[in-house]
Amino acid sequence: MLTELMHIAPLAIAFTLPIALLGAVLLQWLRERSLVISMTVLVLVPLLATAVGVLGVSGFMFTPMLNDTLLVFLWIAVVTVPAAVVLGRSIARRAVWEREARARERAAEASRRELVAWISHDLRTPLAGIRAMAEALADGVVAQPQDVCGYAARISTETQRLSGMVDDLFELSRITAGALRLSMSAVPLRDVVSEAVAAEGPVAASKGVRLLAEADAWPIVLGSDPELARVVRNLLSNAIRHTPPDGTVAVQVATENGQALLRVDDACGGIPVNELDRVFDVAFRGSTARTPAVGSEQPAGAGLGLAIARGLVEAHRGQIAAHNHGPGCRFEVRLPIAVA
Repeated sequence: MLTELMHIAPLAIAFTLPIALLGAVLLQWLRERSLVISMTVLVLVPLLATAVGVLGVSGFMFTPMLNDTLLVFLWIAVVTVPAAVVLGRSIARRAVWEREARARERAAEASRRELVAWISHDLRTPLAGIRAMAEALADGVVAQPQDVCGYAARISTETQRLSGMVDDLFELSRITAGALRLSMSAVPLRDVVSEAVAAEGPVAASKGVRLLAEADAWPIVLGSDPELARVVRNLLSNAIRHTPPDGTVAVQVATENGQALLRVDDACGGIPVNELDRVFDVAFRGSTARTPAVGSEQPAGAGLGLAIARGLVEAHRGQIAAHNHGPGCRFEVRLPIAVA
């Protein structure tokens, strides 16, 4: 028995080793290519090497037993190759999904770090001002009644700004955590736009920006009134912030392709093309190509308003987009119309 094994072993190695080496080379070459083909080669190489080894040891004498053995190998290949193809496709899909998930995680982490940096700066500035004015009032440095009233008004303004920033952070956390729950109903878009224009009108007037609203139709949309109002106010606030004095912010409402369409046009000077896809990202403020904020009433935003608007619009199963238009930018919101 041992003698037979000693005789068979060199023959088996001589016939199977080249097949195994060829398979290893193929797998190395396919490493960065198709995973499905790699899995197929991985299954076929052992079967082919074994079959060649059996043929070599038998001296290529096709006896009935050898024929049966080769037939078994054939049936094994018929079963295992399709299984390898299916498994390879499954692994490939999972690998692609994992790569995309890691890319999303890296992007989200980078966005979070950027957000923390922006918010830290934005919180520090008004807090420093509030602290300095409070210390001045406490030390009696400011004694004149009109100066005291002025300091108190500025403290109130900075406090409101901080409160709004905290509200934005809370709303954004609800959206990103999937904890946003909407109470859907039929909402007249006329009321939403009218309230938002009335609320943002004084800010626009103080900056010298004309705020216009017009409509081809006033559709009734399916949504949540408070969240839709926030979307429109965020878009208007962003447009007013980036529009220079004597510029115009226009709101237009219409219906198109069975959807309600709301447009907000500003005069910001346009957004660089390579930044258009990022305007709705958290903490993204863009380059200095856009008109900077003027005056204390409209400081640079924290980069949350448009991100919140996108989250709320998508929660309504709508779409939001931005592109350059005329002297500035146009933000478009499409919402489903309520079924009568």
